[in-house]
Amino acid sequence: MSLRQIDPKQRGFLIVNSHPTGSAETVTRMWDKIPARTDGSSPVVLLLGHSAGYGLATLLTGLRRHGIRGVGVAYEGAETERRTATAGWYRTAAAARLAAEVGSDFVFVNTDAFSEKGKAEVLDLVKERFGTVDYLIYSLAAPRRTDPVTGTVHHSVIKPLGQPYQAPALDFSDGTAKVSSIRLEPATEDETYATEQVMGGADWQLWVEALAERSLLADRFTTVALTYIGSELTAPVYRQGTIGAAKKHLENTAGDLNDTVLADGQRAFTVVAGAAVTQASSAIPSIALYTAFLHTVLGDRFRTTAQQAEDLWDQLTGTAPLVTDEQGRIRLDGWELDPKVQDQVRELWADPQAGLASAPAGAAWFMSQLRDLYGWGLDGIDYDQPDQTTVAWPTPQKSGVAQSHE
Repeated sequence: MSLRQIDPKQRGFLIVNSHPTGSAETVTRMWDKIPARTDGSSPVVLLLGHSAGYGLATLLTGLRRHGIRGVGVAYEGAETERRTATAGWYRTAAAARLAAEVGSDFVFVNTDAFSEKGKAEVLDLVKERFGTVDYLIYSLAAPRRTDPVTGTVHHSVIKPLGQPYQAPALDFSDGTAKVSSIRLEPATEDETYATEQVMGGADWQLWVEALAERSLLADRFTTVALTYIGSELTAPVYRQGTIGAAKKHLENTAGDLNDTVLADGQRAFTVVAGAAVTQASSAIPSIALYTAFLHTVLGDRFRTTAQQAEDLWDQLTGTAPLVTDEQGRIRLDGWELDPKVQDQVRELWADPQAGLASAPAGAAWFMSQLRDLYGWGLDGIDYDQPDQTTVAWPTPQKSGVAQSHE
């Protein structure tokens, strides 16, 4: 057990430590805003990337509304002498407590989901504890991935394709919001390929194939992978850049899975989510400024990750009809891409300095949301007091309710 006085270590959008109580509180507050359970289906879910962003929202919404059982996978760092555990570590412990409170048999595994060893560990657990999987939710985000066949380490890059990209960006380098300009050179073919290998559908396909080989797919099995399209304003660095190439690879993989691996009655979709403040999105140039302006326009109409996850679960479980586009992608982003909303964002984007000056609350909101991810800046928490940084990763009891061991 370790009580420490913790102060945030932050430079711009980079936050390198977390607050244990604050990180746990973000989970509790998200949970409290999710409407209570509406059905008694209790499907078995394998959730890859459960500890942050849309993965966390999908976990909590599934637990609270649909009583999901299953396995969550994340790759989080434990506490060291110099640093707290990652925020995702503390969020997982909080999520496990909530799962236990509602009596859900949900197990959390801390492993490299890209590795063959990690896959084997998780699939052994699934087979032993649950038999088959009803839903595989793929929500992994990482800067690199090792190909399990060749051993090649692929590193993703955030770059445009074909020509340089120059655009305004939100800048918090000196602690206050301002607009700066960023310029990115175009990616090489090798960089584009590497990004596809990290953020595309290669690993998703390996997971589905591994489940199928072990006869772990339920008859009505459905798998989804999260993707994003976004605005034309950010398209050169996102949808038309290396990330967009990876997302197209992901979307093509859904078709390949439906055509080759999955049987009749089984389905694979990509899910186009709307904008959100996540650890990944804060690292993409221009996305922070765009998201700040989007929130300026929408205010309370900006849909949280939990609200979007609620929409997703309702569609997957048949509570609501599937909303798909001509490519067969499930769409959750209509609120963001509404033409009237985009017109207002475009007006702010046309003169970003004036847009930020006239509506600084959007930038302040973005930074507060980012700090929340690491447990900082939440009302009601005394950050001047030492906090318990030693929190165990939750392990399952034989009865199926998660507990923690020191």
